[in-house]
Amino acid sequence: MESSRAAPEFFARLFRSNAQPRELSLGDVAGCVVTQNDLLWVDLLAPNVQTLDELWRSCKLPELARLLLESGSRPLVEREGKHFWARTVTVTPAQGDELVSGAVLVCVAGANQVITYHTEEIEFLAALRESANGAVIGGLSSESFVATLLDHQLSGYFQAVNDFECAVEHLESEMSTNDIEANIVELQRLRRWASRLRRMLAPHRSVFGALSRPDFRPSESREAERHFGALDTRFERAMDMIENARELVIGSFELFSGQVALRTNGAMRVLTFVTVIAGVLATFVGALGMNFEASLFQTRDAGFWSIVGGLLFFSGAMTWLGWRRRWF
Repeated sequence: MESSRAAPEFFARLFRSNAQPRELSLGDVAGCVVTQNDLLWVDLLAPNVQTLDELWRSCKLPELARLLLESGSRPLVEREGKHFWARTVTVTPAQGDELVSGAVLVCVAGANQVITYHTEEIEFLAALRESANGAVIGGLSSESFVATLLDHQLSGYFQAVNDFECAVEHLESEMSTNDIEANIVELQRLRRWASRLRRMLAPHRSVFGALSRPDFRPSESREAERHFGALDTRFERAMDMIENARELVIGSFELFSGQVALRTNGAMRVLTFVTVIAGVLATFVGALGMNFEASLFQTRDAGFWSIVGGLLFFSGAMTWLGWRRRWF
């Protein structure tokens, strides 16, 4: 679900387990007291340097996490003290001729606070900003909230795989009627699509693997351990589905090869049949060209047209017989 309003550069909400969530301004964040049962979420969409400086100072966030924001797009996860941060790539709607697009999402988590940073609008974050389910979120720890965000991130890959499978099914249903060149172009597009998805998701293995290890997380919450363990399992499922997507392309190519072979076989059968008929006719006409004083050659026009009619009748009869017996 997309928000009907323009996405804000800065958005902060304080979730409480026993009260309605409250939106905060950047100035409010500095004086905000976050208790054990609260959760502060700050969402940043391509903010300016002044906003970042003030937020990092107000929330006492590690400078190493600040460096991660502009240092690339490769997924990774790090920690320092009671803070940890993860950089991931989220599937976004394709733009232009791209098969699938991705947006970098950075999550920085500390004690009862989570900061998300991205330079492009992300659909599930927009939906979360509009959500009124604050009491449930307020009961989550920062680690569990990050796990929730990363679960939404993986859901984007599952949806992308579903769209890919629909495209494969559409190609296979239309393959017999499409031109060969059109099928080749679509197979190439699907192959690039599957490869793009794998290149986007595979580097996350180190992220989800690290988060699922008990020695990585700042706290020893069993609930967070369970959430990240389930998240790692879900990641492996997503990888399996993407690997299966690549196999689907191979299967479609084999189906395409079979279709081409059938078309070629049909053409060769027609060509063989025509060659046999032409050979028989040529043999008969050649026999008529022998130098004998047969009475047939004295019939002039009547004989000529009789021979032509006989040849046409023979050709038509053999064509009908071949069609009835499915020789071509």
